[in-house]
Amino acid sequence: MSDTIRPRRSVLYMPGANARALDKAKTLAADSLILDLEDSVAPDAKEDARALVAQKVAEGGYGPRELIIRINALTTPWGEADLKAAVEARPHAILAPKVDSAETVMDLSRRLSSAGAPPTVHLWIMMETPLAMLRAESIAAAATQEGSRLTCFVMGTNDLAKELHCTQTADRLPLLGGLGLSLLAARAYGLTIIDGVYNDIKDLDGFTQVCRQGAQMGFDGKTLIHPTQIDPCNRIFRPSDQEVGDARKIIAAFDLPENKGKGVVTVDGKMVELLHAENAKRIVAIADAIEAFNHG
Repeated sequence: MSDTIRPRRSVLYMPGANARALDKAKTLAADSLILDLEDSVAPDAKEDARALVAQKVAEGGYGPRELIIRINALTTPWGEADLKAAVEARPHAILAPKVDSAETVMDLSRRLSSAGAPPTVHLWIMMETPLAMLRAESIAAAATQEGSRLTCFVMGTNDLAKELHCTQTADRLPLLGGLGLSLLAARAYGLTIIDGVYNDIKDLDGFTQVCRQGAQMGFDGKTLIHPTQIDPCNRIFRPSDQEVGDARKIIAAFDLPENKGKGVVTVDGKMVELLHAENAKRIVAIADAIEAFNHG
């Protein structure tokens, strides 16, 4: 299922049981908001949170921000009702936890359609188990099947670290295998992929370091747990002015009449291939989407 290019630098989790936080989110500079019915909500608050999130999404007022509702797994007592309420609220996407097979992707896609979700409601999935890492390619490939709504992987690094019995080090070395496999699979099948959270809210230096690592690896953005993380995340995951300027030069060079049909041209003394032109178009599209978001 195709997905529109839009900025997803900062993807902020908001607790679904907190009405004040859900209202505050309308003023924050996050590109996307995950209104959470799962981990952040206690069992005895699940039903109230479900009703509150559905109400807030239906009310609107979030401007250009992308709205995603994270439901509880369908194997829990709340999952089915979460899915139904989320579909009725019409967010941009529904995020499902603990997905570890292509069959689950297709089952979720069919359930969304059966519940009446329009084609504009996409499926995002949490990649957070060892089995999901091992099956990343087949899970991503499910996006190409007829009826699939899958457009995005969201890395659940806390759950993955727990399952691996590993330590979350500053360089994230124990997690790089899973992160890399998920990135390869997402890129192979044209999916967006969002990096996992950083737990120490007060450690902005450590957060900045991990953001840079994620951006260098190729993630589209990062999931966040606090508003103070938004600005540095947005800054690091946006193309720099230099990158955008160079990209526009490359596009312009290939558009020159004398370069039509060429596979290689010279820009500022450097050899540039068609593959660089495709990447340049992606960079400009993202920069334009960020500009539109900022003025939305």
